[in-house]
Amino acid sequence: MKNIVLIVLSWMIVLSGCALQQDVISLDGRLAQAERRYAKAEQKNKELESKLSEYGKDDKNLRSKTASQSAMIDSLREEIRILSGRLEETEYFLKQKIQGFEKSSEAIDKTTNSNKDRIARLEQYLNFESTASGEKSPPDSGKTSETQVKPQLSEDGIYQSAKQAYDQGDFEAARERFKKLIKQYPKSKSADNAQFWIGEIYYHEKWYEKAILEYQKVIEKYPKGNKVQASLLKQGFAFLNLGDKSNARLILSDLIKKYPKSNEAKIAKRKLKRLVP
Repeated sequence: MKNIVLIVLSWMIVLSGCALQQDVISLDGRLAQAERRYAKAEQKNKELESKLSEYGKDDKNLRSKTASQSAMIDSLREEIRILSGRLEETEYFLKQKIQGFEKSSEAIDKTTNSNKDRIARLEQYLNFESTASGEKSPPDSGKTSETQVKPQLSEDGIYQSAKQAYDQGDFEAARERFKKLIKQYPKSKSADNAQFWIGEIYYHEKWYEKAILEYQKVIEKYPKGNKVQASLLKQGFAFLNLGDKSNARLILSDLIKKYPKSNEAKIAKRKLKRLVP
């Protein structure tokens, strides 16, 4: 019986040794597999880290581009804000202009008196005496003088002689003869025309200040004459040549208002459309 137990124990030990050896082999295989998996995992981890690094660079570039675009958008928003402000200012300015034109009739009446004062100042500035005390003519240009006009010429004769001198470009002689007609025949039917041609002579000579004064005499002295419209038109042009657009607009607007169907009014309308505010 004792021997049998020993035999059984011996077999059990042998069998246990075989089992333990098999477990070791199995564990060794599993360990080898785990090591291979670890190595693969380590390799994948390195690859992931490399990719993450690249993604980090791309992310930085993306962030940089995003920041640049954000700055550009902010700049555009600021520009839009500035343009909106300017648009509002322009709209306000246009509204003010429209209101100014609506009140132009009142402004024209006020400006008429203002122009009279300005004309008086211009006369004083240019050392011209008023019509009550007689006018001083520009220096003699060496052309035909008043003494060449025959004193026995009639009213029409003086006018025709003056107009002929004007047409020939002898402005000095024409000016003196037109003045003589007005002085000797103040109620002549040609007096308003003579006064207008005096203004034209100064305008032709680019003496615009004096031309404005002469045109104003036509407007004030001969309000029912046929040269009022032309005088207003040329007075507006004279102010334009002096760079005074404000008074030019008022005078041309006054012409259009008072004589809307005249040819001069049509010319004034076209001129006003081309005027830059």
